[in-house]
Amino acid sequence: MMMKAPNGLCSAVAALALLLPMSALAETPSSTSGGPKPFHSMAITPDAGEACRVPRPPADLAETAYQRNGYRAILRILVAERHLEAETCDCLLGEFTWDMALAELPRFQTSDNPRLPFKVLDLYAMADALEAKHAEGCSE
Repeated sequence: MMMKAPNGLCSAVAALALLLPMSALAETPSSTSGGPKPFHSMAITPDAGEACRVPRPPADLAETAYQRNGYRAILRILVAERHLEAETCDCLLGEFTWDMALAELPRFQTSDNPRLPFKVLDLYAMADALEAKHAEGCSE
């Protein structure tokens, strides 16, 4: 013996059945271009001010994230020092390489421990101060 569904449930199921096929026909971003778009990244396009931001270092630059973060801070310092020296608000990041940051390690080294050769928080503070000084000069 088959049980009957309440009328409200039947009409809800019928409405859902009608809506589902129509939603498949709805225009989606990929349907307007003639096919599915390949997935590249969920990264947000950087603002103009972020275009001159030192990127994350490559994973093969150093063994640990701590070291890579230190090298990134060193590169930030080098770029900011060059900006202040040149007295320019133009982005000079393109003139710098990760090898330059590695070469400057002795200048910033605070320990003989190869896994902790510097104090990253101190490097961040130095980079932040230099970048703030540069930004201040460019806002005037």
